[in-house]
Amino acid sequence: MKKAIVMDQKDNVATLLTDVDKDDVVEVRVGEKVTEVKVREKIQFGHKFAMERINKGQNVMKYGEVIGQATQDISKGYHVHIHNVESFRGRGDLA
Repeated sequence: MKKAIVMDQKDNVATLLTDVDKDDVVEVRVGEKVTEVKVREKIQFGHKFAMERINKGQNVMKYGEVIGQATQDISKGYHVHIHNVESFRGRGDLA
């Protein structure tokens, strides 16, 4: 079984612990709870996917913190990365 981890219970993304292909079922650990999510596209190890629908303009949560904002709707199981998230981290142009 492919695996992913959620860093904090407030997170709406999970981080993959292996490469996955479209329609792979991934076991996700959130603290002591384990759930399964079908990913909807090929995604590389270390990248994130949506654990729930994330609407355009909604905050993307990882580590229990806001890491960015969705620039488009992201359905559950889809890749969450620079193509659909505006990052708030490491930017010198934001106060």
